[in-house]
Amino acid sequence: MKSKIALIIRREYLSRISRKSFIVLTLLMPVLMAAISIVPLWLASIKSDGVRRIAVIDRTGKYAPLFENMDGYRFFDADRSLDEYRERPDRELFTILSITDDLLLNPQAATLYSEKQIPGDLSRAVNRTLGKQMESDKVASYGIPDLERIIRESRIRFDIQTVKWGKDGEEESHSPALITRLAGITLNVIIYMFIMMYGGMVMQAVMEEKTSRIVEIMVSSVRPFDLMMGKIVGIGLVGLTQLAVWGILGGILLGAGGIVAGLSGGLPDMASLSAVQAAGFATAIADLRSLHFLETGFFFVAYFIGGYLLYGSFFAAIGSAVNHPEDAQPFMAPVMIILMFALYIGIYSMENPDGPVAFWCSFIPLTSPIVMLMRISNEIPAWEKILSIALLYAAAGGFVWMSAKIYRVGILVYGKKPSFGELIRWISFR
Repeated sequence: MKSKIALIIRREYLSRISRKSFIVLTLLMPVLMAAISIVPLWLASIKSDGVRRIAVIDRTGKYAPLFENMDGYRFFDADRSLDEYRERPDRELFTILSITDDLLLNPQAATLYSEKQIPGDLSRAVNRTLGKQMESDKVASYGIPDLERIIRESRIRFDIQTVKWGKDGEEESHSPALITRLAGITLNVIIYMFIMMYGGMVMQAVMEEKTSRIVEIMVSSVRPFDLMMGKIVGIGLVGLTQLAVWGILGGILLGAGGIVAGLSGGLPDMASLSAVQAAGFATAIADLRSLHFLETGFFFVAYFIGGYLLYGSFFAAIGSAVNHPEDAQPFMAPVMIILMFALYIGIYSMENPDGPVAFWCSFIPLTSPIVMLMRISNEIPAWEKILSIALLYAAAGGFVWMSAKIYRVGILVYGKKPSFGELIRWISFR
C-alpha cells in the first residue's frame, strides 16, 4: 500500500501537469524565448527597399571623395549650400553631411542633418570613414616615413594563457574564463528563477487549500507534515519536468537552427578562416570540452534540490500562516532580499570566485545554492563542495522541521495575521 505522502505527491504532480496552462506554457516557452531573441535581430536587419540619398557638403574638398555607396545608401556631392537646402528642402534627400573645416583641427566640424532619425548603420559608416582619414592625417603630420605601416604591424592582440597546478605540481587544465562565467551565470539564474517561481507556487497552493477549508478535511486523515512535504515535492517534480522539457526542446531548436544556418551558409567554413580566427574557434571548442559537464550537472541537481527544499518549506510555512496574499508580504520581503543578495553575489563573484565574499557565501545555506555554482566549474577543493552540500541539506532538514511545526498550526488559524513572534512560538508547540 502506498504511503500517504506518495499519494499526495502523485496528486499534486498529475493535477498540475495535466492542466492546459502547464502544457501550453511548457511547449511554447522555448519557442517564445527563441522568438524574443531572434525576431528583433531579424527585424533590425531588414533593409529598406529604396536607396537613401545622402548629400555631402564638403568645404575642404578632402573628405567627400572618401564616401562610397553602400547597401541602401548613395552619397553624392551636393550642388547647394546647407542654407539653400533648408529654404528649399529636397524631399528625395534623406540626409545631409556637412563638413566645414579640417576635422583634425576641428573635430566638431562634421554634422549629419536629417528630418528623420539617423540609422545607426549610417552613423557608424560615416564615423568609420572620417575616423580612418583622421588617423591617416595624424600619422602623416609626424613626417616619419612608413609610420602608418609600422603602427599597423605593431598592433598585437595578446591573451595570457592560464594554467592551474594540481597538488603534485602538475598542470591540471587551463581556465576557460568566458565559458565558465557564462555557464555559472546561467545555472545561477535557473536556480533563482526556479525557487522564486515554484516556491511561490507552493505558497499559493497552501493558501488556496486553507482559505477553501479543504485542508480541514485533509488533516483529519493525513498528518500535516505529510501534506506539506507531498505538496513541496509534488510541485518540485512539476518544475523539474518543465525544465527537462525546456532543455530537450531548447536542444532541438538549437540543433535545427544550426542545420538551417549550415544550409544557408551561415556557419563559418574553417578553410576560409584566418589563422587568428581558426585559433580562436579551436580555443572555444577546447574551453567547452574542458568543462566538467558531469560534475557540474551533479552539483547543479544537488544544489537545485537542496535550495528548493529549504526555500520551498519556508514558502509553505508562510502560506499556511496567512489568509490573504497581501498578508504574506512582510514575511516574503526578507526571503526576496536574501535571494537577490545571493544572485548578485554569484554574478559579481565571477571575477574572483575564490574571494572572501564568494568563499563564505558558498557555505551559508541560504546563499550557497546560487553562489556555489559559480565556483564549481573553477575546480575548487573537494572538501569545500562536500562541506557546502552537507551544510545545505542539514539546514534544509532544519527548515523543513520548523516549517512543519508552523504548518500544522497555521493551516487551522483563520482571521488573524500572525507576527514573527507568533510563528516562533508555534515552533515550540508540541
